Amino acid sequence: MGGPSDNEEGGGDDGASYQLEMMRCLREVNVDNNTVGWYQSTYMGSYQTVELIETFLTYQDHIPRCVCLIYDPVRSAQGGLHMKALRLTESFMELYRGTDFTASTLADKVAIAAGLPWSSVFVEVPVVVTNSALAASVLSLTADGTKPGDIAVHGDAARLSMGVAPFLERHLEFLNECMDDLAVESQKTAYHVRAVARQQQQQAAWVQKRRAENAARKAAGQEALPEEEPGNPIFKALPEPSKLDTFLIINQVSNYCAQAEEHAQAGVSKLFMAQSLMQCEEERAVDTSA
Repeated sequence: MGGPSDNEEGGGDDGASYQLEMMRCLREVNVDNNTVGWYQSTYMGSYQTVELIETFLTYQDHIPRCVCLIYDPVRSAQGGLHMKALRLTESFMELYRGTDFTASTLADKVAIAAGLPWSSVFVEVPVVVTNSALAASVLSLTADGTKPGDIAVHGDAARLSMGVAPFLERHLEFLNECMDDLAVESQKTAYHVRAVARQQQQQAAWVQKRRAENAARKAAGQEALPEEEPGNPIFKALPEPSKLDTFLIINQVSNYCAQAEEHAQAGVSKLFMAQSLMQCEEERAVDTSA
């Protein structure tokens, strides 16, 4: 993989230098050092941005099947490795290249857009992480001399924590922000529709005035003027808002909902398990007293 994305802090030249240095180190130990993509970290699954798509398209020019590894350190700290590999779908790239992604453009490409729902921007590639025997041995050693068995017990006990409220709270906060962004995008579309309606009214009034003027000129034996003037500002097409941000925001909303559901299911499972353990303890206490 390549280094961090250039969009992150410390990217650009630092990221390129890090990538070259890492590839040199891999080459020295006789390990495959071909660049197949890049990686970047995320916070609670916030990664679906226009910058990520632009980086994908830049890599696609040199690596047709490039991937991006998304790593979430916050969620990984809770007892599981949260890493996913993403690629852009072929249908999305075909539609995105050379397209301004407006409503009229999507309407002109109905055949492609029909097979591109909002959830088909990214496709996830399965990731399998393996460690060598030497790496596993190193990971089993700790500075304080803790035994590997103690590490396993500690890790299993950490997963029994009932504290899922902070994560659900943060997910709901992010989800609320996404809904606000989605409302802003809807307002942009509504404003564009109203602006087009006002422009059409101005055009109709201007054409009606020009027709009356041409009628007077015709009565006076003069040549009629054109009813439409390309140089007139009221006849210039208004720029349409892009639908790409809406696609990405809806994708991000779906991602937050899926993560919130995952945390909620884990919390409910832990509660049922804790309830069963408490019942077992109560029955054992009753048997002991009897």
